[in-house]
Amino acid sequence: MSVRLSAWVFCAALTSSPIRSTAAAADAPVYGPELQGFSYPAPVQRFDAADQVGFCKSSKPQHYQYSFQQLARNTHALLQSLGVARAIVIGHSTGGMLGIRYALMFGPETARLVLVDPIGLEDWKAKGVPSLSVDQWYERELAASAERIRSYEQATYYAGQWRPEYERWVQMLAGMYRGPGKAVVAWNSALLYDMIFTQPVVYELGALTMPTLLMIGDHDTTAIGKDVASPEVRAKIGHYPELAKLAVQSIPDAKLVEFADLGHSPQLQDPAAFHAALLGWLCAVAPTLPSPCPLPQAGEGSLASPLPRSGRGAGGEGN
Repeated sequence: MSVRLSAWVFCAALTSSPIRSTAAAADAPVYGPELQGFSYPAPVQRFDAADQVGFCKSSKPQHYQYSFQQLARNTHALLQSLGVARAIVIGHSTGGMLGIRYALMFGPETARLVLVDPIGLEDWKAKGVPSLSVDQWYERELAASAERIRSYEQATYYAGQWRPEYERWVQMLAGMYRGPGKAVVAWNSALLYDMIFTQPVVYELGALTMPTLLMIGDHDTTAIGKDVASPEVRAKIGHYPELAKLAVQSIPDAKLVEFADLGHSPQLQDPAAFHAALLGWLCAVAPTLPSPCPLPQAGEGSLASPLPRSGRGAGGEGN
């Protein structure tokens, strides 16, 4: 079984039934384009993508103590209710930070860990990014607009590119800031930003015990709060190719896939390359998968050798 953890920029309402063999848009209308084309090997019998509390279609409480630990517990409880004993955990962006925390807390139940452009590979506050209060985050989120979201996603998620099919994600996010629910959406988003900024996971990467795949778009520059940082600080954060190489040095059993021309969302920019690289790695680390096992083709994202160990949001994550 595979479970997908996502940033709130891409909603992922839990599918009503298992997605078997090939995921289709009809199975998951919100997540269809991202899941479409996955031909899962036989052991991956279901794929669930869930919105966390405070995200997208899930509840947005007036009062909630957000922590990655609590979100991991919620996810674990969901999987238990579905009868899932072990899962391949795939986390993108903020979901990558959550995936790391989940794997640290529930290691024996995490068969594999896949991190797709995860944020949290650096500690922004330790690098000099000034902290913002929850009230300050809230005011920023109230200023959300489709124009701001589109501009940020084009620059960061798609490496300056834009295609008409990306607009649905802009409108999905912008739509949550329209109408009478705007204030509670902005408030929960502010609480989530505070959680992300104050709860780093980078110092614990060495404690991950399961095989881990890190998938990085080399043009990703995401860094929380970079727009309020000084030019000197801004110049030294959000360098994903460097952060990724440091991360795989820290994780005991990790491999790195780099997509040279892609940004924060390689799974949307080039789904074929993304799926080929992901399934190629799953086949390589799981010899029990049926043969022939799909492998990445030339030019579709390559698996880098593991390096030796040494000694959201309205304006986009990081704005």
